[in-house]
Amino acid sequence: MQLNGQTALVTGAASGIGEATAERLAAAGAHVVVTDVDTTGGEETVDRIEADDGDATFHELDVRDREAFISVVQAVDEEHGLDVLVNNAGVGHSPKPVEDLPPAERDFVFDVNISGVWNGCAAALPAMKARGSGAIVNVASLAGVIGSPNLGAYSLSKGAVVNFTRTVAVEAGPAGVRANAVCPGFVEGGLGEQFFDSFDDPEAARERSRRGYALRRLGELDEIADAIAFLASDEASFITGESLMVDGGFSIQ
Repeated sequence: MQLNGQTALVTGAASGIGEATAERLAAAGAHVVVTDVDTTGGEETVDRIEADDGDATFHELDVRDREAFISVVQAVDEEHGLDVLVNNAGVGHSPKPVEDLPPAERDFVFDVNISGVWNGCAAALPAMKARGSGAIVNVASLAGVIGSPNLGAYSLSKGAVVNFTRTVAVEAGPAGVRANAVCPGFVEGGLGEQFFDSFDDPEAARERSRRGYALRRLGELDEIADAIAFLASDEASFITGESLMVDGGFSIQ
């Protein structure tokens, strides 16, 4: 999964899956554009990449701001060209039944998880189509495919990402641009930590979750990053419009 000479932009790359993905793409030879609203965390990701002899730069970016996203993409495209976009930035919410989730909390999840992915694709597609190549990887979720109790807004937002990815693949395919999604199950770190920490006994909640996976464990950040790197690479050159379950066998049970 080599990406030598390519430029990859990763959103939400200050922590979690985004951080692991930025480091994985850099290890594969890409120049990685790290973006996040967390300036300190984003710059620390760049520092770690450079410490491992990788190549990275940081741009502060709120994915909800379409004009800001366009500005960052244009700057990157003019300086390096843009080969890969990973729409990773996402948020969860406190576990609550649909009728109890405050509308403001629901709308924030939709704005980041849906509008953020839309903004990224809308910003990157013109440059990729003009070049006749490109790979977009959207980070969806297991919850967007099978649903998840008390995570209604999150499930809806990630289900939207899955179907939107198919639309982008159909629209952009004739121009040589691929679009795929990854659907992680719970991983050690990232949003999963926030979910489990909302319980009175986080470790008991983790153990209940582990029993739902065929592999009887949660995923690791690097395992999700590897799947993203594969879909971004030329090894996946005939794969588009797919949603790759990276869930340790949860969805097959």
